[in-house]
Amino acid sequence: MKTDGSAGRPAPFDDLDRRLIHALQTDGRAPFSRIAEVLGVSDQTVARRYARHRGSGGLRVLGLAEPRALGEVEWLVRVQCAPDAAVSVAEALARRPDTSWVSLMSGGTEIAAVCRSGSSEHSDALLLQKLPRTPRVVGVAAHCLLHEFYGGPQSMISKSGALTDEEAARLSPPPPRSPLRGDLPPRAPAEPVVLSDADRRLFEALGRDGRAPLADLAAATGWSPTTVRRRLEALRADGVLYYDVDYDLRLFGYGVMVALWLSVAPAELAATGAALAAHPEVAFAGATTGPHNLFASVLCRDTGALYSYLTTRVAALPGVRTMESAPRIRHVKGPGPYFAVGPAAPRSRR
Repeated sequence: MKTDGSAGRPAPFDDLDRRLIHALQTDGRAPFSRIAEVLGVSDQTVARRYARHRGSGGLRVLGLAEPRALGEVEWLVRVQCAPDAAVSVAEALARRPDTSWVSLMSGGTEIAAVCRSGSSEHSDALLLQKLPRTPRVVGVAAHCLLHEFYGGPQSMISKSGALTDEEAARLSPPPPRSPLRGDLPPRAPAEPVVLSDADRRLFEALGRDGRAPLADLAAATGWSPTTVRRRLEALRADGVLYYDVDYDLRLFGYGVMVALWLSVAPAELAATGAALAAHPEVAFAGATTGPHNLFASVLCRDTGALYSYLTTRVAALPGVRTMESAPRIRHVKGPGPYFAVGPAAPRSRR
């Protein structure tokens, strides 16, 4: 494997790598032949690049469930604890199947995580079940995610211009019949989708490898490959299933990831959230409950670039009253299953 000479670290993604990641973000299960046609390279080149980066941990494609389509509520949870307990508490949260994006923040005394519950009524039980019974946890705050301005199948790479609009359109699947994203019309009122046990096994397999062969998914679900293919198409058409690329931020040139909490005047919240979501530095943006009602994950090249971003783009946002920022110092769990394999590389987004 090609390295950059720094303790054997893989070399940064080149232009073709970035185009490949953008293609996979556009359609995570697109055949390599179709991706190769759009990128103007051979099928073998695409397959080799993907296999190399997936094998090294540089990237992986995940098939994920849209919480709102299932009637679930997402909570942004902040846990304050003693420094010597932070890692164990974070790992305890990460082992839960209904948590994602678990990170150590600030000086190692705060943990940030996204938790899901069946409804807002279950939030107390949700937090009590996840946190270990230890006096080292000194504070917990949970903020309900009310609206998503940017996230889900949208990604930083989607803003990068690695693919032209025409190339991205050639790879884009049909839009969901019931869109849920913040930049699309709201979903019409409907009953939440109820997943069967086989559906849940399907999502568990896709959470480990979104490009798993149909034969592997059939073995996991007990369905035939034809049934699996049809179910994948139906789940995606209904806005329940989407694909995401989880990648090593360092290989993309990002050295700093910061959680940004803004307090915005209510009359300006929608406009400010939409403006924030358009920033190339923003990987995720959503409106939340609490004194800080707008949250964003921000990625920058270094601390100098972060300072420039905060004092220019963020400073120009309308209606911002206060701002709090917390750098991420360790990634513990991303959007897929938790793998307890030691310190992980910085991963993309929230």
